[in-house]
Amino acid sequence: MTRPKVLISDKMDPNAARIFEERGCDVDVITGETPEQLIARIGEYDGLAIRSATKVTREVLDAATRLKVVGRAGIGVDNVDIPYASSKGVVVMNTPFGNSITTAEHAIAMIMALARQIPEANARTQAGEWPKNGFMGVEVTGKTLGLIGAGNIGSIVASRALGLKMKVVAYDPFLTEDRAIELGVEKVDLDTLLSRADFVTLHTPLTDQTRNILSRERLENAKPGIRIVNCARGGLIDENALKDLLESGHVAGAALDVFETEPAKASPLFGAPNFICTPHLGASTTEAQVNVALQVAEQMSDYLVNGGVTNALNMPSLSAEEAPKLRSYMGLAEKLGSLVGQLAHDGLTEISIEREGAAAALGGKPIEAAVLAGLMKQYSDCVNMVNAPYLAKERGLDVRSVRHEREGVYHTLIRVTVATSQGPRSVAGTLFGTEAPRLVEIFGIGIEADLAGHMLYIVNADAPGFIGRIGTLLGENGINIGTFHLGRRDAGGEAVLLLSVDQPIDETIVKQACALEGVKMVKALEF
Repeated sequence: MTRPKVLISDKMDPNAARIFEERGCDVDVITGETPEQLIARIGEYDGLAIRSATKVTREVLDAATRLKVVGRAGIGVDNVDIPYASSKGVVVMNTPFGNSITTAEHAIAMIMALARQIPEANARTQAGEWPKNGFMGVEVTGKTLGLIGAGNIGSIVASRALGLKMKVVAYDPFLTEDRAIELGVEKVDLDTLLSRADFVTLHTPLTDQTRNILSRERLENAKPGIRIVNCARGGLIDENALKDLLESGHVAGAALDVFETEPAKASPLFGAPNFICTPHLGASTTEAQVNVALQVAEQMSDYLVNGGVTNALNMPSLSAEEAPKLRSYMGLAEKLGSLVGQLAHDGLTEISIEREGAAAALGGKPIEAAVLAGLMKQYSDCVNMVNAPYLAKERGLDVRSVRHEREGVYHTLIRVTVATSQGPRSVAGTLFGTEAPRLVEIFGIGIEADLAGHMLYIVNADAPGFIGRIGTLLGENGINIGTFHLGRRDAGGEAVLLLSVDQPIDETIVKQACALEGVKMVKALEF
């Protein structure tokens, strides 16, 4: 078996390359290339490991014909075109926990530096002054810290601030009351936070919803004398407004590790009173850089070798331990999606994916993605579990996933139902033993069949002689039958026939089958 090939295109701990090798990947470390050089090279790689320097643009992704995964050693993925990567079927991973402590500690350091005006006092002292009376700081003990974003990093900042005897209020739309109690913080809305906080620190990603979350209006309405820290992402604060309010004294101080435009060679904030800045050092400790490099190598190699998905931004997580267990279910799910897509692919508006029995105990997202991968292959080439949900959304398909506690006739069952212009169409399948996918129902008719290779689907009137007629037709055309599966609603009613054959069925044979007595529908299938 050919080993996956990975390119490390940014400088990172050399142990990352060792991990790739040990876990079954070939790796090249080639850093500092121009975009044009990367585009010329990327076509031979299955994985791309980056930090912040490499820009994974549309042009790079178009050239990356083998690429399966991009791994960012760090949190921010502003340098990756994630929507386009998703459309190309490329998994995008980051390492959100490898530098959490380091970034949180940097935020705490910024709070202390603001409180005691350490950078300016240091600069003037080293310049030969002794400005002992020129700096009057504030204690952080007893002050209120406003936390915007209470995720992994924000929660660490909260614990450190509580250790400094600060009070902590937090704004985060995803923060539950129970989690707030667990963290020891008070959950509030954003306006309340800004009206009460003495210090504010931001720990949220940059999205359309969070861009300029500290706008001019919000800053003007904040508590007078507030001090602001941002070690998260540039663009969360209106930098021009912050400059004006620093100059007016309404904001007593600000400390930024990130800027809207980086590298920040110029900024309206440079030279503003009581302003401190660092050049995006939040993750810059030896420990953090080692951690994120090792983690991205572990995650990428797990995906390329074992199918495990960890910390992906455009695909459900699936651990390397879960992947073998789910693989059979995902194979069944993809075949069911493919079957319903081939038989009922016109005018689809909704799809429902139901799991019961043993399947109900498994993660729903990977199974959902596998069903959509099978379905969307009827509409597009190069579909996989990464881009299938993206393509389904692009087509306006409403996707529902339902988990049933019950266990029916089968120990495990997946049912896929699509809404079409002719009404709902449903197929269901199970696993024979623990691995072999098997169809057990098609459009309300019970039928047990393997879904593999070249197949012929026929709906006909249940009457004597039909099986002989279809067998004769295929024999006269030199087509050998592999398996033969029958199902019917009632005796003498509508019947279904699924045949597996040894070669593709062309349109001529489909038309001949349609002309047989009692035939209502014929469809050639491929799995």
